[in-house]
Amino acid sequence: MNEAEILDYLTTQCIDYECQRHPAVLTMDEAERLALPHPECEARNLFVRESRTHRYFLLTAHARVDLKAFSRQQGLRSLSFASADELREILWLETGVVTPLALLNAPDVTLYLDEALLGSRIAVHPNTNTATVWLQTADLVSLLRTQCVPVVAVPFPCLA
Repeated sequence: MNEAEILDYLTTQCIDYECQRHPAVLTMDEAERLALPHPECEARNLFVRESRTHRYFLLTAHARVDLKAFSRQQGLRSLSFASADELREILWLETGVVTPLALLNAPDVTLYLDEALLGSRIAVHPNTNTATVWLQTADLVSLLRTQCVPVVAVPFPCLA
C-alpha cells in the first residue's frame, strides 16, 4: 500500500488519525528537528533479522533498544539490521521509511511492540517519510491483527 491507500484504509476501517505532511526525514534526529506536534508519540522502528534464519521482525519502541538484551529476553538468536535490499523485498520500503503500517504488505513479519507505547497514541509513517500519522496504538494493533500480522507487546530493554 502506498500513502494514499494507507490513509484510505484507515478511514474505511473507521480509525481516527491525524496526518501531517513534511519534508522527507531519514532518521529520528531529522524528525526531531522538524518540531512536529506530539513528540511524546514518537516511536523508533527497527527492521531486523534473526541470524542464520529467514525470520524478520519489526521492533517498535519509544527509546533506543538494546538488541542483545532484547534477543536474549525473547529467546531469539542474535539480531542484526536487515539490509536495504531485504527492506525493499519484504516491506517494499526504502531506508528511513520503516513503519508498522508496512506490515499490511508483509504479514509474515512479527511486530514486537514496546509495552510503553500501549495506552497512548503513536506516530508512524504511512509508508512514506514525507508524512506522519498519529493514531491510537490500540487501533494500530487491532488493524494489524485483523490482517493476521503477529503482534507481541513486551517490555523492551533500552539503552541509556
